[in-house]
Amino acid sequence: MGVGTSTFVIRWINFLTVLLSIAVVVFGVWLSTHHDGCRKSLTLPVLGLGGIIFLISIIGFLGALKNSAILLWVYLIMLCFVLVGILVFTVLAFIVTNNGSGHNVPGLRYKEYELKDYSSWFLKQLNNTRNWKHLKTCLVKSDDCNNLSKKYKTLKQYKSAKLTPIEAGCCRPPSECGYPAVNASYYDLSFHPISSNEDCKLYKNSRTVKCYNCDSCKAGVAQYMKTEWRVVAIFNVVLFLILSMIYFVGCCARRNAAARSQSKA
Repeated sequence: MGVGTSTFVIRWINFLTVLLSIAVVVFGVWLSTHHDGCRKSLTLPVLGLGGIIFLISIIGFLGALKNSAILLWVYLIMLCFVLVGILVFTVLAFIVTNNGSGHNVPGLRYKEYELKDYSSWFLKQLNNTRNWKHLKTCLVKSDDCNNLSKKYKTLKQYKSAKLTPIEAGCCRPPSECGYPAVNASYYDLSFHPISSNEDCKLYKNSRTVKCYNCDSCKAGVAQYMKTEWRVVAIFNVVLFLILSMIYFVGCCARRNAAARSQSKA
């Protein structure tokens, strides 16, 4: 790659990522203004991500602008750590999300989920009392369960609906309990459950209880997290390829900057 081309590309790529990092930081500050603890808990990770992007980008931009081999060396080392981190996280994400899938139930368009089907990492995280207490608070605040009666006006619509994993696991008792549905958010609990599943006893019609303490709810969350992690992992593969190309261009820019410094000496 030409002497001027590589530094020009690195310069503008990092200028754009500096702008991106500022946007990420602003988003993090916006999250910090929320009283919702679920969103507010993302503040530090988002601010940290924005800060790392800004630091790496400004070093790369200045290195390309001044043709500084030292700054470009620092830029490449930091970018290398980012690439390794992305690679490790992506591999772990695919390993963790390899297990677990829903079970078809006759008469239902959606699947039901069992916690035991998922990886030991998910089991450890979701069975942690502190973690689940925080997640449960977020689930209650999300109003996913309480909005079911608004989405499905009749019992027929509800029974033919294709519920999400969280709606299927957290908003209703498992089908094996046999509780008759009165509407999308209320079940007849006077019916004696036909199953020994502990979730049948834990389910309540109260909007703050529902099946949030059930293993079926934890399994629904695990399935949701699995799907989201898979999307992130695929995105990371694309990001890894893009950053690898930027790393290659950065290597060319550093080599050209070093050659220019030697020619001036």
